Amino acid sequence: MSKVGIIMGSDSDLPIMKEAIEILQSFDIETEVDIVSAHRTPEKLFDYAKNAHLRGINVIIAGAGGAAHLPGMVASMSPLPVIGVPVKSRNSIDGWDSVLSILQMPGGVPVATVALDGAKNAGILAAQIIGQSNKDILEKIISFKEDLKSKVLKASKKMK
Repeated sequence: MSKVGIIMGSDSDLPIMKEAIEILQSFDIETEVDIVSAHRTPEKLFDYAKNAHLRGINVIIAGAGGAAHLPGMVASMSPLPVIGVPVKSRNSIDGWDSVLSILQMPGGVPVATVALDGAKNAGILAAQIIGQSNKDILEKIISFKEDLKSKVLKASKKMK
C-alpha cells in the first residue's frame, strides 16, 4: 500500500493542506497527517524526517508559512522525496517569504516546490511519483489527466 505523509507547521495550515489530502484520497492513496513545527517541535521534526520511510511512507508533503523551514529541514534528513507547499499565512510578506524559503534550497537538499497554497498540485505530484512504481495509481493518474482534458474540450465546444 502506498502512503503519503502530509505535515504542516501549524493547524492554521490545515484548510490549505486538506486539498492534498482530498486529491490523494481520490487516488486511493493512504495519508498520514500531522502537525510538525520546525521551530516549536524540532525534536519531533527530526524523528519524523528520519523515520517516515520506516512507517511505509513513500513521499512527504510539507506545508508551511512564514519562514517555512519545515520542508527543507525534512528534506535534509529524509531519504524520501519531499514536496514543499508554501502557505500564505496571516503574518506573511504576501506569501513571498514562504515561497522563497522553500524554493531556494542548497545543493544536495532538493525540495519540489509547488505554487503558493498549491496543496492540490502537491498531492497530484505525490501520486505521480508513486505511480512510477504502482501501476494502479498510474492508471488513476492517466484517467485524471483524461478527465481534465475532457472538461477543457467540453468548455471549448460550448464556445463555438
